[in-house]
Amino acid sequence: MFTVYVLYSQEFNKIYIGYTSNLAERFKSHNELAKKGWTIRFRPWIILLTEQFPSKELASAREKQLKSAKGRSYIRQQINQSKM
Repeated sequence: MFTVYVLYSQEFNKIYIGYTSNLAERFKSHNELAKKGWTIRFRPWIILLTEQFPSKELASAREKQLKSAKGRSYIRQQINQSKM
């Protein structure tokens, strides 16, 4: 099973989209363990959205959809709704 996830940094108003087979470890890496990379600059992250897929190929395809302009617009709408 693979999980597509969207992380949100409220302090910096940044989003990060990815997929993994182990969400707990990946989230810990983004928030604590990683020593380099883009996500370390915008800590702390919260999990905004998750979706489960049975295969890596399906998860990768959904990740690409969310990274498109339309997908990012959808994510921003979710953020704005949660602030209300």
